Amino acid sequence: MAEPLIRTEELVKEYHLGQHVVAALQGVSVTIGAGEFVAVMGPSGSGKSTFMNLLGCLDSPSSGRYWLAGEDVSHLDADRLAAIRNRRIGFVFQAFNLLPRTSALENVELPLLYSGVSRGERRARALSRLAEVGLADRVEHTSTQLSGGQQQRVAIARALVNDPVLILADEPTGALDSRTSLEVMALLQDLNGRGMTVVVVTHEREIAAFASRVLLFRDGKLVEDRCNAAPAHARSQLAAEAAP
Repeated sequence: MAEPLIRTEELVKEYHLGQHVVAALQGVSVTIGAGEFVAVMGPSGSGKSTFMNLLGCLDSPSSGRYWLAGEDVSHLDADRLAAIRNRRIGFVFQAFNLLPRTSALENVELPLLYSGVSRGERRARALSRLAEVGLADRVEHTSTQLSGGQQQRVAIARALVNDPVLILADEPTGALDSRTSLEVMALLQDLNGRGMTVVVVTHEREIAAFASRVLLFRDGKLVEDRCNAAPAHARSQLAAEAAP
Protein backbone atom coordinates (compact mmCIF):
# COMPACT_ATOMS: atom_id res chain seq x y z
CA MET A 1 0.00 0.00 0.00
CA ALA A 2 1.33 3.45 -0.91
CA GLU A 3 2.42 5.80 1.86
CA PRO A 4 -0.33 8.38 2.55
CA LEU A 5 0.53 11.97 1.71
CA ILE A 6 -0.57 13.11 5.18
CA ARG A 7 -0.43 11.02 8.36
CA THR A 8 -0.91 12.34 11.87
CA GLU A 9 -0.64 10.38 15.09
CA GLU A 10 -2.19 11.70 18.32
CA LEU A 11 -1.57 15.35 17.44
CA VAL A 12 -1.94 17.69 20.41
CA LYS A 13 -1.62 21.47 20.41
CA GLU A 14 -1.76 23.37 23.68
CA TYR A 15 -1.48 27.09 24.34
CA HIS A 16 -0.35 28.46 27.70
CA LEU A 17 -2.23 31.60 28.74
CA GLY A 18 -0.80 32.62 32.08
CA GLN A 19 -1.54 29.77 34.45
CA HIS A 20 -4.12 28.27 32.12
CA VAL A 21 -3.55 25.67 29.43
CA VAL A 22 -5.90 25.69 26.43
CA ALA A 23 -6.04 22.43 24.48
CA ALA A 24 -6.75 23.56 20.91
CA LEU A 25 -6.22 20.08 19.48
CA GLN A 26 -6.55 16.82 21.39
CA GLY A 27 -5.09 13.59 20.05
CA VAL A 28 -5.98 13.81 16.36
CA SER A 29 -4.96 10.84 14.20
CA VAL A 30 -5.82 10.89 10.51
CA THR A 31 -4.45 9.84 7.12
CA ILE A 32 -5.06 11.58 3.79
CA GLY A 33 -4.01 9.90 0.58
CA ALA A 34 -2.47 11.59 -2.44
CA GLY A 35 -5.17 12.91 -4.77
CA GLU A 36 -7.92 13.27 -2.16
CA PHE A 37 -10.20 16.31 -1.87
CA VAL A 38 -10.94 16.81 1.83
CA ALA A 39 -13.09 19.43 3.57
CA VAL A 40 -12.31 20.27 7.20
CA MET A 41 -15.34 21.59 9.08
CA GLY A 42 -16.30 22.66 12.58
CA PRO A 43 -17.61 25.63 14.58
CA SER A 44 -15.36 28.42 15.88
CA GLY A 45 -12.97 27.04 18.47
CA SER A 46 -13.33 23.49 17.18
CA GLY A 47 -9.64 23.10 16.30
CA LYS A 48 -10.00 23.08 12.52
CA SER A 49 -7.75 26.13 12.00
CA THR A 50 -5.16 24.77 14.42
CA PHE A 51 -5.22 21.49 12.52
CA MET A 52 -4.68 23.31 9.23
CA ASN A 53 -1.79 25.33 10.67
CA LEU A 54 -0.11 22.09 11.68
CA LEU A 55 -0.73 20.46 8.29
CA GLY A 56 0.71 23.57 6.62
CA CYS A 57 3.87 23.51 8.77
CA LEU A 58 2.94 26.97 10.06
CA ASP A 59 3.16 25.64 13.60
CA SER A 60 4.45 22.58 15.46
CA PRO A 61 2.43 20.24 17.69
CA SER A 62 2.88 20.15 21.45
CA SER A 63 3.01 16.38 21.14
CA GLY A 64 2.21 13.69 18.61
CA ARG A 65 3.66 13.25 15.13
CA TYR A 66 2.97 14.44 11.58
CA TRP A 67 4.37 12.91 8.42
CA LEU A 68 4.12 14.79 5.11
CA ALA A 69 5.00 12.76 2.02
CA GLY A 70 6.73 10.23 4.28
CA GLU A 71 8.86 12.80 6.15
CA ASP A 72 8.36 13.38 9.87
CA VAL A 73 7.96 17.16 10.13
CA SER A 74 6.56 17.20 13.67
CA HIS A 75 9.34 19.07 15.43
CA LEU A 76 11.54 20.66 12.79
CA ASP A 77 13.01 24.11 13.37
CA ALA A 78 11.50 27.23 11.79
CA ASP A 79 13.92 27.35 8.85
CA ARG A 80 13.30 23.74 7.84
CA LEU A 81 9.54 24.19 8.19
CA ALA A 82 9.72 27.28 5.94
CA ALA A 83 11.64 25.32 3.32
CA ILE A 84 9.03 22.54 3.36
CA ARG A 85 6.18 25.05 3.07
CA ASN A 86 7.79 26.70 0.06
CA ARG A 87 8.62 23.43 -1.67
CA ARG A 88 5.65 21.19 -0.92
CA ILE A 89 2.59 23.25 0.09
CA GLY A 90 0.51 25.83 -1.75
CA PHE A 91 -1.69 28.09 0.39
CA VAL A 92 -4.93 29.83 -0.56
CA PHE A 93 -6.51 32.22 1.96
CA GLN A 94 -9.85 33.96 2.31
CA ALA A 95 -8.19 37.40 2.13
CA PHE A 96 -6.11 36.45 -0.97
CA ASN A 97 -2.90 37.88 0.63
CA LEU A 98 -1.72 39.53 -2.59
CA LEU A 99 0.60 42.53 -2.75
CA PRO A 100 -1.81 45.35 -3.74
CA ARG A 101 0.33 47.46 -6.08
CA THR A 102 2.04 44.50 -7.68
CA SER A 103 1.01 42.81 -10.92
CA ALA A 104 -0.62 39.40 -11.01
CA LEU A 105 2.53 38.07 -12.69
CA GLU A 106 4.81 39.43 -9.96
CA ASN A 107 2.54 38.08 -7.22
CA VAL A 108 2.70 34.60 -8.71
CA GLU A 109 6.47 34.82 -9.19
CA LEU A 110 7.08 35.63 -5.52
CA PRO A 111 7.49 32.06 -4.14
CA LEU A 112 9.97 31.33 -6.94
CA LEU A 113 11.99 34.38 -5.99
CA TYR A 114 12.38 32.93 -2.50
CA SER A 115 13.45 29.64 -4.08
CA GLY A 116 16.24 31.27 -6.08
CA VAL A 117 14.73 30.45 -9.49
CA SER A 118 16.13 32.47 -12.41
CA ARG A 119 14.18 35.45 -13.70
CA GLY A 120 13.35 33.85 -17.06
CA GLU A 121 12.12 30.63 -15.50
CA ARG A 122 10.10 32.54 -12.89
CA ARG A 123 8.29 34.43 -15.61
CA ALA A 124 7.64 31.35 -17.74
CA ARG A 125 6.27 29.31 -14.83
CA ALA A 126 4.13 32.17 -13.52
CA LEU A 127 2.66 32.85 -16.97
CA SER A 128 1.84 29.15 -17.36
CA ARG A 129 0.04 29.01 -14.00
CA LEU A 130 -1.91 32.22 -14.68
CA ALA A 131 -3.03 30.78 -18.02
CA GLU A 132 -4.08 27.59 -16.21
CA VAL A 133 -6.46 29.59 -13.98
CA GLY A 134 -7.86 31.59 -16.90
CA LEU A 135 -5.97 34.85 -16.38
CA ALA A 136 -3.60 34.92 -19.34
CA ASP A 137 -5.05 38.31 -20.33
CA ARG A 138 -4.67 39.84 -16.84
CA VAL A 139 -1.02 39.20 -16.04
CA GLU A 140 -0.04 42.88 -15.84
CA HIS A 141 -3.10 43.96 -13.83
CA THR A 142 -2.50 44.85 -10.19
CA SER A 143 -4.62 43.37 -7.43
CA THR A 144 -6.66 46.56 -7.17
CA GLN A 145 -7.60 46.19 -10.85
CA LEU A 146 -8.96 42.67 -10.39
CA SER A 147 -12.29 41.39 -9.06
CA GLY A 148 -12.39 39.27 -5.93
CA GLY A 149 -12.72 36.10 -7.98
CA GLN A 150 -9.79 37.09 -10.18
CA GLN A 151 -7.68 37.84 -7.11
CA GLN A 152 -8.43 34.40 -5.73
CA ARG A 153 -7.41 32.89 -9.07
CA VAL A 154 -4.10 34.74 -8.83
CA ALA A 155 -3.72 33.33 -5.31
CA ILE A 156 -4.36 29.81 -6.62
CA ALA A 157 -1.83 30.32 -9.43
CA ARG A 158 0.70 31.48 -6.82
CA ALA A 159 -0.07 28.40 -4.70
CA LEU A 160 0.64 26.16 -7.70
CA VAL A 161 3.76 27.83 -9.06
CA ASN A 162 6.22 25.76 -7.00
CA ASP A 163 4.56 22.48 -8.05
CA PRO A 164 3.42 21.56 -4.51
CA VAL A 165 2.14 18.15 -3.43
CA LEU A 166 -0.66 19.74 -1.39
CA ILE A 167 -3.03 22.70 -1.69
CA LEU A 168 -4.35 24.03 1.64
CA ALA A 169 -7.26 26.45 1.21
CA ASP A 170 -8.52 28.31 4.28
CA GLU A 171 -12.10 29.57 3.69
CA PRO A 172 -11.20 30.26 0.02
CA THR A 173 -14.73 31.43 -0.83
CA GLY A 174 -15.43 33.38 2.36
CA ALA A 175 -15.05 36.79 0.71
CA LEU A 176 -16.79 35.89 -2.57
CA ASP A 177 -20.35 35.91 -3.89
CA SER A 178 -22.10 32.62 -4.64
CA ARG A 179 -21.30 32.46 -8.37
CA THR A 180 -17.65 33.40 -7.90
CA SER A 181 -17.46 30.82 -5.11
CA LEU A 182 -18.66 28.21 -7.58
CA GLU A 183 -15.98 29.27 -10.06
CA VAL A 184 -13.26 28.91 -7.41
CA MET A 185 -14.54 25.49 -6.33
CA ALA A 186 -14.70 24.41 -9.98
CA LEU A 187 -11.05 25.34 -10.34
CA LEU A 188 -10.09 23.41 -7.19
CA GLN A 189 -12.07 20.40 -8.42
CA ASP A 190 -10.28 20.63 -11.78
CA LEU A 191 -6.92 20.60 -10.01
CA ASN A 192 -7.99 17.66 -7.89
CA GLY A 193 -9.16 15.85 -11.03
CA ARG A 194 -5.60 16.14 -12.35
CA GLY A 195 -4.23 14.49 -9.20
CA MET A 196 -3.61 17.42 -6.83
CA THR A 197 -4.37 16.80 -3.16
CA VAL A 198 -6.68 19.55 -1.87
CA VAL A 199 -7.66 20.27 1.74
CA VAL A 200 -10.24 23.03 2.25
CA VAL A 201 -11.17 24.50 5.63
CA THR A 202 -14.74 25.81 5.55
CA HIS A 203 -17.74 26.44 7.78
CA GLU A 204 -20.14 26.20 4.82
CA ARG A 205 -21.84 22.88 4.12
CA GLU A 206 -22.41 23.98 0.52
CA ILE A 207 -18.65 24.25 0.03
CA ALA A 208 -17.87 21.00 1.86
CA ALA A 209 -20.31 19.26 -0.51
CA PHE A 210 -17.73 19.60 -3.31
CA ALA A 211 -15.22 17.46 -1.40
CA SER A 212 -15.07 13.69 -1.52
CA ARG A 213 -14.37 13.44 2.21
CA VAL A 214 -15.33 15.55 5.24
CA LEU A 215 -13.49 15.79 8.57
CA LEU A 216 -15.60 17.32 11.35
CA PHE A 217 -13.92 18.85 14.40
CA ARG A 218 -15.46 19.79 17.72
CA ASP A 219 -13.77 20.88 20.96
CA GLY A 220 -10.32 20.11 19.58
CA LYS A 221 -11.20 16.57 18.55
CA LEU A 222 -11.91 14.86 15.25
CA VAL A 223 -15.45 13.63 15.84
CA GLU A 224 -16.43 12.50 12.35
CA ASP A 225 -14.57 11.30 9.25
CA ARG A 226 -16.96 10.50 6.43
CA CYS A 227 -16.77 9.91 2.72
CA ASN A 228 -18.98 11.86 0.35
CA ALA A 229 -19.92 9.28 -2.26
CA ALA A 230 -21.46 11.83 -4.63
CA PRO A 231 -19.68 15.20 -4.39
CA ALA A 232 -21.41 18.20 -5.93
CA HIS A 233 -19.97 19.17 -9.31
CA ALA A 234 -19.19 22.88 -9.51
CA ARG A 235 -18.86 23.08 -13.30
CA SER A 236 -22.24 21.41 -13.76
CA GLN A 237 -23.81 23.95 -11.41
CA LEU A 238 -22.18 26.81 -13.32
CA ALA A 239 -23.50 25.42 -16.59
CA ALA A 240 -26.99 25.06 -15.15
CA GLU A 241 -26.95 28.67 -13.96
CA ALA A 242 -25.83 29.86 -17.39
CA ALA A 243 -28.51 27.91 -19.26
CA PRO A 244 -31.40 30.04 -20.63
